[in-house]
Amino acid sequence: MAKLILATHQKGGVGKSTLTYNLAFNMKDSAKVAMIDVDYQGSLVKIGAMSEVPIYTLDKLEEVMNSDYDFIFVDTPPYLSEELPDLYKLADVIIIPTKAGIFDVLAMEDTVNLIKENQAEKKGLIVFNMIRPNTTLTEEIKNQASQYELRIANTMISDLVAFGRSVMEGGVSGNNNAQRQIDNLSKEIFTLLIQ
Repeated sequence: MAKLILATHQKGGVGKSTLTYNLAFNMKDSAKVAMIDVDYQGSLVKIGAMSEVPIYTLDKLEEVMNSDYDFIFVDTPPYLSEELPDLYKLADVIIIPTKAGIFDVLAMEDTVNLIKENQAEKKGLIVFNMIRPNTTLTEEIKNQASQYELRIANTMISDLVAFGRSVMEGGVSGNNNAQRQIDNLSKEIFTLLIQ
């Protein structure tokens, strides 16, 4: 059965869709992967025609889960939707992307509480995303995020143009720094999957 990797955070603008896309795209040559777009904005579904990785809507989740995919990456909406508890239970890894801003970290509280209510905290991985270079705030914010008692990824994803352009350019392989970050985060996810 496919492994389900879910990106969730009730705050918009933290890069869930872009991170979901790049993680899925990064694995497409070594595994059979798909994406599910639960977000009603449909950001991923809208790029479906130009994606080398198939993108489905939530109504296809069961069908996709029962197919021969190795990994399914799920992008969730920027609010606490009624589908989240079921998705948290199904997920093998729950990625919580966040920017390194105090409001972004504080906004995680409801998401983290819902994860804990569904006994899924061992699956959780906070990922600092869209990090600006040369910032000292990140370590302070990491300390603030540790209050949630969820694993924090060692890999931080930078705010690089390559990530913003990745959908149009078929991933970040043209940028060594961006590719290294996605590779490292993928390895951290694999480590969680085998624990």
